[in-house]
Parts: sequence; structure tokens; C-alpha cells
Amino acid sequence: MKATSSPPVVYVVDDDELVRRSLQRLFLSAGHDAFTFSSAESYLQQVLPTRPACLVLDLQMPGLNGFALQDELTARGSHEGIVFISGHGDVPACARALKKGAVDFLMKPFGDDRLLASVEEALAYSERTLKQALSRQGVQELLATLTPREMEVLRGVIAGYLNKQIAADLGTSEKTIKVHRGRVMEKLEVHSVAELVRMCAMIGLEPGSAGAGREEAVST
Repeated sequence: MKATSSPPVVYVVDDDELVRRSLQRLFLSAGHDAFTFSSAESYLQQVLPTRPACLVLDLQMPGLNGFALQDELTARGSHEGIVFISGHGDVPACARALKKGAVDFLMKPFGDDRLLASVEEALAYSERTLKQALSRQGVQELLATLTPREMEVLRGVIAGYLNKQIAADLGTSEKTIKVHRGRVMEKLEVHSVAELVRMCAMIGLEPGSAGAGREEAVST
């Protein structure tokens, strides 16, 4: 996944051709790129560019229905903001869609203004999600430059241990830990432990144990 300057896009997945054409005209007139698909399967088969996207998704369709497509996109880690549209939905269906991350659930018929407002909300959600994903990818790429020993030192640092504690845990000298720590900061392009902690929290990296360091701290 790479950052893109492409404008946001709206995808319509609905088995009704008249609905697809009508919604595409609406979104184009509102200034959005808009593309349509007649089924969930055809949407999943496409290799789509990485850009903020709203998926206007019909609930009831032959083959995979809207819920099945939503589940598959969630499993893939996709970033589209989903707006469900349905003429057969009910309160439980709406609740399920929203609980699983949909931005909105609109019952047919609905007004153009209401749909466009929901689409704008979904595009904003998608842009935030995409930025977060790209940030996590960037962190993972930086972490991949660390040696195994530098990773051990990093885990000790974000756990809050002193250089001497990390050194005792890893069976090396405090001077060596200082060197590794400096390299970690340089490679990860940060200037403080607080930045390190935030960076590692972003991808769920767990702190190290520094067991020997804890024992030393307790004994002193």
C-alpha cells in the first residue's frame, strides 16, 4: 500500500441496473468519481487503486449479499467506508451493519441530500482509516531495519527500563546498550522515548521483559 494523491471515489454495488445508473449520475454531478458493479463478486474481483473510497452497497443481492461483502472486506483489511442501502432492511439489519463498521444504513426510498451526506461521511472515514494504515505500514518498514539485538533493546526502552537494566537482562555492557539505543533512535527517526512508545503502540509492539533488570532494581 502506498500513499496516493488520487481523489476520493464512490463505488456502487447493486444488482438493479436502473439504481446503478441513477446513483452514478448523482455522484458524478456532485463532483465524485463514481463506478458501479452489478454484484459483490464482481467488486471483489477488481484490483482497485488505494484511495479514499465510499462503497454504496445494496443489502439484498443474488449470490453474496451486502453483509457477506462487508465481512469479506473486513477480513481483507479494506478501508472503504460503507453506506448500506436497502428496500428490505429492518432494525436488526441496520444494527448489525453499523456494529460491523458501516457508516450508515439507508432505507429506500431516501433523498439525494441524505445519501450525499452519508457518502461524504464515509469518504472522511475512509481517508482517516487509510492514513492510519499507511502510518502503520511506515512504522513496520522502519522496524524492519533493526537488527534482532536492536529490537531487544527497543522493547526494553519502551518498557521503561534503564540502560543498565537492559544490559543486565541481555548480558552485555551498559555502554553497548547506549550504542544500540542510539542506533534504534536514528533508524526509527525519533528523538525521544515518548515518540518511540507512541510509534510502537501504533502497531501493537509489546515491551520487553527485562527480567534480570527487574531483579536488580528490586535488590537495590
